Amino acid sequence: MAEAQAQDGALVLFSGGQDSATCLAFALERFGRVETLGFHYGQRHAVELERRPVLRAAMAGLDPLWAARLGVDHLLDMPVLGQISETALTREMAVEMEEGGLPNTFVPGRNLVFLTFAAALAYRRGLRHIVGGMCETDFSGYPDCRDDTIKAMQVALNLGMEKRFVLHTPLMWIDKAETWALAERLGGAALVDLIIEESHTCYLGERGKRRDWGYGCGECPACRLRAEGFARYRASGAVESRAAAPK
Repeated sequence: MAEAQAQDGALVLFSGGQDSATCLAFALERFGRVETLGFHYGQRHAVELERRPVLRAAMAGLDPLWAARLGVDHLLDMPVLGQISETALTREMAVEMEEGGLPNTFVPGRNLVFLTFAAALAYRRGLRHIVGGMCETDFSGYPDCRDDTIKAMQVALNLGMEKRFVLHTPLMWIDKAETWALAERLGGAALVDLIIEESHTCYLGERGKRRDWGYGCGECPACRLRAEGFARYRASGAVESRAAAPK
C-alpha cells in the first residue's frame, strides 16, 4: 500500500497555517508528487498567503526527499466567497458566538467550495489524493470540518467527476497537542520550529508579537487553540523546540 501511494500524486490544501503545514509534511512522506493549493477569498488574515511560499521553501529544505517530491503551487483568487460572507473572517467585526451556536468566524460553504475546486484542479493535474486539515476534535463546531461532511464530499466528487479521488484528513481525530506531536514525528524538532516561526493561524492577521507557539493576537479562537495545544504538547515531554524562546 505504501509503495503504491508513493507512485501517486497528491494535492494539499495549503493555507500557510499550522494545520496545513502538518498536512503538507504528511503528504510529502507518503506521495511521490505533491502539489499545493491556496485560496485568496478576501480573508481578514490574508497575511497567511505571505507565509505560504516561505513555508513551502523551508519545508523542502528539511529533507532532500521532500524537496524532490514537492511540485507546483497553485493560488486561486476567489473574492466572490468573501463578497457573500458576512463573517468575522471576511469583515472587520468582533469574533463572537451566534444564536445558532456557531462562531461568526464560520464561512458557510468554504470547505465545500475549496474541495470542489481542489478536485477540479486535481482532475486536470492527474492527482488522485487530496489532503486537507479538517478536524472535528479541536474545532469550533464548523459543520464542513466534520468527518461525515468530508466522506459525503468524496462520494459527490467521485460521482460528479467520474474519478476515484481519495480525501485525506490526517488531523480529523487528533487535537492540537497531537497535531504538534505529529509534526515532530514527521519532520523532527526542525519542522516544529519552522511551524512556530513561519506559519500563521491568527484570525485577526496579527504577526507583531512573537510567542512561544508563534505569532498571533493570543485571544481569537484560533490562537487559543494553538497556544493551549502547544502547552499540552510541551508538557507531555515532547522534544523542546529550539525556537521556543521569544525573540
